[in-house]
Amino acid sequence: MEIKVTVKQLGKKHPILSEQKIDIEYQDTDISVEKLLQLIVQQQVETFNVKSFELEEQDYAKIPMENYLNILTDTGKVGFGSIYNQKKADLQKAQENAVQAFEDGMFAVFYNDEQLESLTQIIDLSLQHTFVFIRLTFLAGSYW
Repeated sequence: MEIKVTVKQLGKKHPILSEQKIDIEYQDTDISVEKLLQLIVQQQVETFNVKSFELEEQDYAKIPMENYLNILTDTGKVGFGSIYNQKKADLQKAQENAVQAFEDGMFAVFYNDEQLESLTQIIDLSLQHTFVFIRLTFLAGSYW
C-alpha cells in the first residue's frame, strides 16, 4: 500500500522532507499507529540496507550545488550521499527505537491534521491523507 509522508521540524518554514510516497507491505485499510510505525521503519531500513557502500582510496570533494547547500544546512545535516559505515541497520532494534521515541514524545504524528497520540489508535488508510511527522526539539536550561 502506498502512503504519503512529510517530515517537518518545529520553527522551520519549509519541511525537512517534502511530501513523498512510501510503499509499505500492508493490504488492509485499518492499521494501528504502532504497526504503521513498524512498517515505515521496515521500509526505510530495507532502503538503507540495499544502498551500495562507497569505498574510495582517495577522498574526493563532493561539493553540492550552491542553492542546494542552503537547504542542507537548514535541515541541520549536510550529507553528500556517501555511506562510510558499512554496518547494516538492525530492523528489530530500529522498530523498537521508533516505538519508544513515539511513546517518549520525541516526535509527533498527524493524519489529516489530527494528532495520533496512542500506539493502539486505529487509522483508516483508505482516506489517503498525508502523514506528517514532526520532530520535537526540547530546550535545555537551568533555573539560576
